[in-house]
Amino acid sequence: MGEPTEIQQSGAGRAEAADGGGSTAAKALPGRLPDGATRTAQSRTAALRNRFREQRRSPARPRIWFELALIGISYWIYSIIRNAVPEQAAIAQKHASWIWELEQHLGIAVERSVNHAMDSVGWLITGMNYYYATLHFVITIGVLVWLYRSHPGRYAAARTVLFATTAIALVGFYFFPLAPPRLMTDGGFIDTVKVHGTWGSMASGPAAHVSNQYAAMPSMHIGWSMWCGLAIFFLARRTWVRVLGLLYPAATLVVIVSTANHFWMDAVGGEICLAVGFLTARWLYHEWVYKLPRVPARETAAEAPITVPEQWSEPAVSSARR
Repeated sequence: MGEPTEIQQSGAGRAEAADGGGSTAAKALPGRLPDGATRTAQSRTAALRNRFREQRRSPARPRIWFELALIGISYWIYSIIRNAVPEQAAIAQKHASWIWELEQHLGIAVERSVNHAMDSVGWLITGMNYYYATLHFVITIGVLVWLYRSHPGRYAAARTVLFATTAIALVGFYFFPLAPPRLMTDGGFIDTVKVHGTWGSMASGPAAHVSNQYAAMPSMHIGWSMWCGLAIFFLARRTWVRVLGLLYPAATLVVIVSTANHFWMDAVGGEICLAVGFLTARWLYHEWVYKLPRVPARETAAEAPITVPEQWSEPAVSSARR
């Protein structure tokens, strides 16, 4: 007689389970989402995370309007901050004397000799003055345009290096005001722009009153020119173009010393800022700038030809054989 009872109990248990009354987990508390909704939210979060990771490792093609606006606004902010730094003349002169004495102690204080030697050749020093005033912007913009057109997959990371380098330089301008050699008190240097009446430079003349003359450490002429040179060297195809890429920062170093706009140590500071800029981009994109794909991976996949099995392409032959 016990068997029917067991059957009845098991049947009741199955009915209770079907109604959901026997499972505590199945009871939905007020305000709690079903498990399916939770899994959907988690899958969306994972998809967004994977998409963000993919974009970092293979940045998308930049948009021209966004890049123009970003570069324009960034340079405007850079100019405001750079020129808003108080021109602490006494401290800047003290720092210049300290660096000059340090270079003399190290035996690398050749700036004054180079400055006087180049100034004795009028056409050469005049050309260097124009070089200093113009190529700093012209070549940097040219390399940005070249990267945008020919290396869209690397452009965003390369631009990040340039922006990070410049941002770090602003910190140096604020905390280490430095008088350039041409403005040193009793330094014996020649202000070649002023002596030769070169136009277009922010270093001397009327434009000097609207520019911070003590923002010399670090040298962004070196930081930007080395950024350009490395991009050309690693990404250009022709050997002679790659050589010119390496010569550009070297020529810039000669120019900034010959025109007495920077010390050797300013150039070292510019290189340190650039190194930090590259490390910043490496951290953001999980890869070195020049190892990123030339074209975004998603565009390469979209352009790949679609292949089908061979038998799909011969339906007429198969039907004829039948």
